[in-house]
Amino acid sequence: MMIVVRIDVELAKRKMSVGEFAERVGLTPANVAVLKNGRAKAVRFSTLDAMCRVLECQPGDLLEYVDSEEEHDLTT
Repeated sequence: MMIVVRIDVELAKRKMSVGEFAERVGLTPANVAVLKNGRAKAVRFSTLDAMCRVLECQPGDLLEYVDSEEEHDLTT
């Protein structure tokens, strides 16, 4: 099981830079990079709320569940 973070897709749709997004959400650009690259172990609901508010989207637009078989297909 794997949760894939799709922040980059939503940023591209809005032509918003990581720096602008980080500032508006209240995160450092480094922490946004941790989220984008799938290295985060957890996300606070308050952070998810801020990301959805800034991007005007739903949590499901940012997070996607990928099962073990699909995860294997993505890495090979």
